[in-house]
Amino acid sequence: MKRAQVTLEPLQPEDRERFILDNQEAFNYGAMEADGQIISREVIEASIDGKGAEAWRIVHRGRRLGGLVLRIDAAARRGELELLFVAPKAHGLGLGYGAWLAVEALHPEIDLWETCTPYFEKRNIHFYINKCGFAAVEFFNVRHPDPHDPEPEDADGSDGMFRFEKRIR
Repeated sequence: MKRAQVTLEPLQPEDRERFILDNQEAFNYGAMEADGQIISREVIEASIDGKGAEAWRIVHRGRRLGGLVLRIDAAARRGELELLFVAPKAHGLGLGYGAWLAVEALHPEIDLWETCTPYFEKRNIHFYINKCGFAAVEFFNVRHPDPHDPEPEDADGSDGMFRFEKRIR
């Protein structure tokens, strides 16, 4: 399994704007046929600024080639991978997998990880299930809405989201 050596560096305030733009570029690359931004600035900022959030840059050979945002609930021993992106020019190098392994090493106290991805992101679905060991546990759609999503289904142009979990212990 391909895995690049990466380090995670905390997001610095002066890198925030580049982080947002890099995130949008990576998400848009996966869904070029969609109109507009796949992920809005507001969603990214809410993720970065959320309670218990940790924003990190994925660094490989001295270059910032991605990022991620975690939400940690230490008391419940639960973690959420809110965002994970790798620059399109660096896809296929194993950076995402390397970053995920770094996350698990960074938070060995977490027993249950959770994340979501849109139904059309086949690359992400493969990554989470086949590489990182997550299991698909729920599919949010118009007939089964996400109870934590304040927007009505399809307000953002999506047709559904897969929710994944990974139990460590």
